[in-house]
Amino acid sequence: MRSAVPPSEQIATADESDRGMLERLYDRARALAPTAEDSTSYGMPALRYRGRPLVSVMPTKAGYSVYPFSAEVVATVLPLVEGFGSTKGGIRFTAERVIPDAAFDALVAARIAEIDAALGH
Repeated sequence: MRSAVPPSEQIATADESDRGMLERLYDRARALAPTAEDSTSYGMPALRYRGRPLVSVMPTKAGYSVYPFSAEVVATVLPLVEGFGSTKGGIRFTAERVIPDAAFDALVAARIAEIDAALGH
């Protein structure tokens, strides 16, 4: 397994078919959390917000997965992605059936709120 790289390097080295998806979603996350920084977390490329992992988007064999590093956030967003595959830690989607922008934004916003609450902000 390749060692984790930050999102900017992940995008730069991604297959052309994945690059657009990764750029789009990381740009959306950065728009919601402008102070987020490129990093890694749990062996995955990730944006960090206030020093905590915010979100990771990864290409997979079957498409893509988005990980907010919080089972609670995944559970909160699941009603917005009915019919999409999910695990306790992430939501799966494909290029043909992309996670809706509103659901992705809700996922990032919920994780930001969770981090802020944990840090007393």
